[in-house]
This record gives sequence, structure tokens and C-alpha cells, in this order.
Amino acid sequence: MSIFNGMNISASGMSAQRLRMDIISQNIANVETTRDENGNPYRRKTVVFSERESGSFGTVLAQKAASKASDTQGNGVKVTAIVEDHVTAMKRVYNPSHPDADQDGYVTMPNVNTVTEMTNLISATRSYEANVTAFNATKNMLLKGLEVGK
Repeated sequence: MSIFNGMNISASGMSAQRLRMDIISQNIANVETTRDENGNPYRRKTVVFSERESGSFGTVLAQKAASKASDTQGNGVKVTAIVEDHVTAMKRVYNPSHPDADQDGYVTMPNVNTVTEMTNLISATRSYEANVTAFNATKNMLLKGLEVGK
């Protein structure tokens, strides 16, 4: 275990949550986008997280054998993918004067719900702040450790 392992875990969490906030902001910005570069309405995007892998089986086995400890150390989080939401239905709004209206006068709007996105943004912000707090706590512990050695 590196002395900076806690800081690395917090930094990976901050990076992942920052990307999540960027994707949520992109969703909110495109709440009225009825046509993308392919001519389709914008689809909501979400971020998929996974645990960072610690390495090959041999590396993990060697680490466990060397430490002889039963505790498991984390390695942080990484963004696995950014996926489009195909579960939430697209909204159809009657607006015959819209340039993207079909022959019946309906416009297919993005499947972005502003309230849901704001709730997710608050969650991402809180997670980011929690990682900042953990990072600062780790930093303060390391600084106190350096003072002991003086």
C-alpha cells in the first residue's frame, strides 16, 4: 500500500464525478434539441462506473502474500462507458409549426427530464465534495505524520 493510495482513490472519485457532472450538464443543455448530426432527437446519456482493477491475478496474489493481511484495499473508480438511455421514452409534443414536426404535427423531443437531471447533479456534487473531504483528511493525516518525525 502506497502512502498516497487514499489520495489516489479520492482523486479517481473526483475525476469520475466531474465527468458525470459534465454529462449531466450536456443532458440539460440538450433538453430542447430535436435534431442531432444524424437527424434524430437527442438521447439522454449516463455514465457507467466500475471499480479500478488492481492488476493481474499474480499481482494481487503477490500483494496478499506479502501483506498477510485479510483486509482489501480499494483502487478507486473509473468510468467504464458513457451510454445512451434507451429505457426512458421520448416525449411527443404537438407543435405543427416546428420544423421537425411529422405529418401529424407532433415533434419528438429528447427523453431528458430536467428535474431528474438536477437531482443527479446534486448527487454528483455531493459525491465530489465527499471525495474532496476524504482527500483533505488524508492530506492532513500525512502532514501530521511528517510533524511527528521532526
